[in-house]
Amino acid sequence: MTDDHIHTHTHVLDFFTPRAADWDSRFPDDGPAYAAAAGLLGLRPGDAVLDAGCGAGRALPALRAVVGPKGTVLGADLTPAMLEAAARAGRGASGTLVRADVARLPLRDGALDAVFGAGLISHLARPGADMAELARVVRPGGVLALFHPIGRAALAARQGRAITDDDLRAEPRLRELLAGAGWRLESYTDEDDRFLALASQQG
Repeated sequence: MTDDHIHTHTHVLDFFTPRAADWDSRFPDDGPAYAAAAGLLGLRPGDAVLDAGCGAGRALPALRAVVGPKGTVLGADLTPAMLEAAARAGRGASGTLVRADVARLPLRDGALDAVFGAGLISHLARPGADMAELARVVRPGGVLALFHPIGRAALAARQGRAITDDDLRAEPRLRELLAGAGWRLESYTDEDDRFLALASQQG
């Protein structure tokens, strides 16, 4: 593990561990936005999908709804407290919860039809390499969805900072980042009430 990874792991754990217990109550109205985003992945009954950096697992019921009872839903997160919060909320019934680093997923090449990542990209140690790892575990033509229930400007305002072109989620930067990692950006939506970038795995 590199120093960058150790530093980032520590940052992620320090950030999310104290927030895990009340994460759902802080953002109680996001459920419909997650459901709408899951519905845009093009998943079919029986498909396999990973929620990368699943946190408290709010996307898992929506993902289960689109892949059905015979599909595979995985929720991977680095923070044990978040996985515990997901389990307490009963979301383990919608998918298998796994403690894993998105930089080294315990999955074979091409195992998945799609990856869903909510609020993921700003917490990655090495965004290019980590996006490439997500591409590795998705079949050619499979889908990546990078989602946030509010847009970049609204999120920046909530955090008391200015929106900048240096943001990895800015369309030109994101398009370039994804292209270098084996993805093609297919659609990009950045509105007050939703950020959603959809990309396809280029094989």
